[in-house]
Amino acid sequence: MIYRENGQFKASYRADQQVFPILQDRVLMGLLLAFAFVAVPFIAPEYWFRAILTPFLILSLAALGLNILVGYCGQISLGTGAFMAVGAYAAYNFHVRIEGMPLVASLLLGGLCSTVIGVLFGIPSLRIKGLYLAVATLAAQFFVDWAFLRISWFTNNSSSGSVSVAGLNVLGIPIESPVQKYLLCLSFVVLFAMLAKNLVRSAIGREWMAMRDMDVAAAVIGIRPVYAKLTAFAVSSFIVGVAGALWGFVHLGAWEPAAFSIDRSFQLLFMVIIGGLGSIMGSFFGAAFIVLLPLFLNQLPGWFGLSISTALASHLEFMIFGALIVFFLIVEPHGLARLWSTGKEKLRLWPFPH
Repeated sequence: MIYRENGQFKASYRADQQVFPILQDRVLMGLLLAFAFVAVPFIAPEYWFRAILTPFLILSLAALGLNILVGYCGQISLGTGAFMAVGAYAAYNFHVRIEGMPLVASLLLGGLCSTVIGVLFGIPSLRIKGLYLAVATLAAQFFVDWAFLRISWFTNNSSSGSVSVAGLNVLGIPIESPVQKYLLCLSFVVLFAMLAKNLVRSAIGREWMAMRDMDVAAAVIGIRPVYAKLTAFAVSSFIVGVAGALWGFVHLGAWEPAAFSIDRSFQLLFMVIIGGLGSIMGSFFGAAFIVLLPLFLNQLPGWFGLSISTALASHLEFMIFGALIVFFLIVEPHGLARLWSTGKEKLRLWPFPH
């Protein structure tokens, strides 16, 4: 009886079209953000920040960007790792080559460079789609991997091929401890999640979804495929590029092109599919599933007093992980976000049977 809309009257279009129209959702989201910003830094151990919370936030941001392209616009992409790499290396070059460049500016400029590359490799989407487009974006992955591995200018002529950053600060505040890095990532995630939520509810978001559902019909009613598809690639690549810069600067600190390999692209695609295509919340669910499940599977044998070798544990992790992905795709092909929305709908009707 708690989750009800009774008595919540909307007296204006603005009130009716707000992001969270139900009061309980607004209260819950406010409490969740307060807990994440205020309580978590004091109660979570350092290991959680390094191994769970910071990777979860950055991968959620990357999955959010990919979901705009795949889930909302229907353009399949297998080059997300490449766009993350462009954002990371571009931000690195801005940071080390321009004296006094602010950290936030470097991260955003890395996202802009990723936008340019994303639009460039998104041009084939004007002519091809489906698996053919997936292969075209896969070419971006191989090209970017080759460029950052062979062209030493991108790594500031590093002899080892790896790059590193240190002494991060925002407005004079050092970003060194795991808590500070977590808060920086959380701020970016909240900002971009709100931006994405409002974008998909706007006119351009409706154009993306029209192109996804039936591109020929969308063109007939006046939607420009060139504009809709390329803006989806641009917004998606920008968010993914910022996530890549955060992954390199905040989470890794030092990295090489292998950190953004094709495995990363598939990992992010699995997050979007498992979490829910065309759902902002699904991006977070998918990232949580991918990040937490391996940790849970590693700890499971110890809880039952079983002693298994490291190699067997690694193989079992991959087997169980793959089986669970197939299970979720069969049982709920619309992802974990659909289960969440179904639960909310039932809660709004409970205890009435209809």
